[in-house]
Amino acid sequence: MPLAPEALGEALGETLTRHSTLCRREAGAFQQAVRGDSDVVVACTQEKRLFGELGAATEGAVAPVKFVNIRETGGWSRDADQAMPKLAALLAAAHLPEPDPVAVVSYKSAGRLLIVGPLDRAEQAGALLDDVLNVTLFSQGPGQHGGAQNRRFPTLAGRLTGTTGWLGAFEVQWTQDNPIDLDLCTRCNACITACTEGAIGLDYQLDRAKCGNHRDCAASCTVAGAIDFSRSPESFAETFDLILDLGTQPLFTQHAPPQGYFRWDGVNPGVLMRLRDMVGEFEKPKFFDYKQKLCAHSRNATVGCNACVEICSAQAISSDVRGQQIKVNPNLCVGCGACTTVCPTGALTYSYPRNPDQGARLRTLLSTYAKAGGRDAVLLLHSQEHGQALIEDLGRQAQLKRAHGVPANVIPVPLWHTASLGPDLWLSAVAYGATQVVVLTTDEEAPQYLAGLDAQLDIAQTLLNGLGYAGRHLHLRRATDTASLDAQLLALVAEVPQAPRTAARHALAPEKRSTLELALEHLIAQAPAGLPEAIALPAGVPGQGSPLGGVRVNRDTCTLCMSCVSACPSGALLDNPQSPQLRFLEKNCVQCGLCTTTCPESAIELVPRLLLTPQRKEAVVVNETQPFHCVRCSKPFGTAKAIDAMVGRLAGHAMFQGAALERLKMCGDCRVIDMYSSENETKITQL
Repeated sequence: MPLAPEALGEALGETLTRHSTLCRREAGAFQQAVRGDSDVVVACTQEKRLFGELGAATEGAVAPVKFVNIRETGGWSRDADQAMPKLAALLAAAHLPEPDPVAVVSYKSAGRLLIVGPLDRAEQAGALLDDVLNVTLFSQGPGQHGGAQNRRFPTLAGRLTGTTGWLGAFEVQWTQDNPIDLDLCTRCNACITACTEGAIGLDYQLDRAKCGNHRDCAASCTVAGAIDFSRSPESFAETFDLILDLGTQPLFTQHAPPQGYFRWDGVNPGVLMRLRDMVGEFEKPKFFDYKQKLCAHSRNATVGCNACVEICSAQAISSDVRGQQIKVNPNLCVGCGACTTVCPTGALTYSYPRNPDQGARLRTLLSTYAKAGGRDAVLLLHSQEHGQALIEDLGRQAQLKRAHGVPANVIPVPLWHTASLGPDLWLSAVAYGATQVVVLTTDEEAPQYLAGLDAQLDIAQTLLNGLGYAGRHLHLRRATDTASLDAQLLALVAEVPQAPRTAARHALAPEKRSTLELALEHLIAQAPAGLPEAIALPAGVPGQGSPLGGVRVNRDTCTLCMSCVSACPSGALLDNPQSPQLRFLEKNCVQCGLCTTTCPESAIELVPRLLLTPQRKEAVVVNETQPFHCVRCSKPFGTAKAIDAMVGRLAGHAMFQGAALERLKMCGDCRVIDMYSSENETKITQL
């Protein structure tokens, strides 16, 4: 591939060493380079394993080695000779330090495996695994051939009633309601011979739909005593470390099943190879941080934002309305980050890597690209699995002259999952100088991820266009083959939307809202035209639409009861201790909808928008009234509208007649005094 080492070195501010056969006859140069403690970056990923072996064979201290692919990502492309700025950007990002370590989630597996499916297939799978795993079978019918005569594995049967858990901690529940006890059955086949209806199969279980109740099978099993029609159904539960599912219907229906659960079609040997390695102790990063005080999920048993619960494809997030919060099970979390993308408050944040680390990478990529003379940068966000494989395949097709390849201004950015970045980082990338940000999806994303990404991209794009930046900057693209990806990338680079005149250089904040505010401030400052008073944003569903906006309060129906103030999780709705006032700070509003669902008068309406006037950062009065004065002591204690509404609603109630109704117009102290006085007067009268 064409390379310009001098230009690359100048963009990086260092000297590059070029090798053409570093993994072969020049391997000594690699060993010499890694002696020491300074990081070494190898711009080739093909021979990572070989370089690891060479490093292990090198005497003395060996420096950390990082790998970056500049071949399929740009060097193998029809415009590779124009790709030096991109290659410089990729090399610069590879030099960044690793993200700080985070807490880990641990799993422990002793290799106790449950295989669920037709008995014949389950026995075949067990025979391939029992040398390393402790196999138990759960029979779901005989299959085509039925079970073997020699009972090699413990076998369970019955009606599955529940399967929960994860690697090392699965719990399987079932009900045994069949007359034949598999623990006692010797598989002598006497019952099968005796049954004239063919109700007993080679899974040694009775099909009651075919059974004529002749009891001939029970008579043939007097020695083993395995058949008893009077046996009551029993419920059982047992724990396993791993589950291999061979059934037609999956035991776990969520898009991202728990770790330790495998489905096998009987063909792909890779599944069994992975199972064989699932014995021991395992760790994964704890991908999320949760700050309950920021959560807009619920207040006072009223649900507002439910976005994270609904988008999670692993069913790792559940609602705990009584506790005013959501619960995230770290053992079930697969690290997709979709919950952090749709979370409007930043209560859920992605922790590996965190926002500042992601921001440093995006800023390094785009600033180095621009410094090296690159123009119209397009960031291509893709997954590290299917997306990475698709891009590498496209590069190989380009090298074979069968495709154009990744264009010179398209910078691939691998992510653990494409759903882990949201509007705060997309808009930050545009502020840093990207003209377009493309989220590449393949066939691995859950449908709700695509819907969530599409909605969030629509909001972010509306903001950019509302600020005067012409064109389409943010895209959600799906590709499952190289031809489709090649065509879509070429179509994208043909467009050049309007970008900020000057690229931002600020670091990203750890908090989502702060990161979003920093990006918006730069984009507003660089806006190419006069700004409107506000930008209307797509509404969506409360808690799943715009994270920005205001509220509209109906002053005629609002009684200033302040229930909305106590429900607001972000401090956007405020009272005034000195006067009956409802105030609103729009900058804090996350459009969770808790105020609208809490308001007893239905007087509040959400207004999704970005307000561009100074009032966005000021607490403005949205409703006020005169205080109501106690009819006994004249002390102000409420609002006239609220007291009138309360009196009107309770006037017909049997408990609020006469003096009791009048007490509603008194302050708390006077109400107690009046009740006490009335009781004494009643006692004196009785005497």
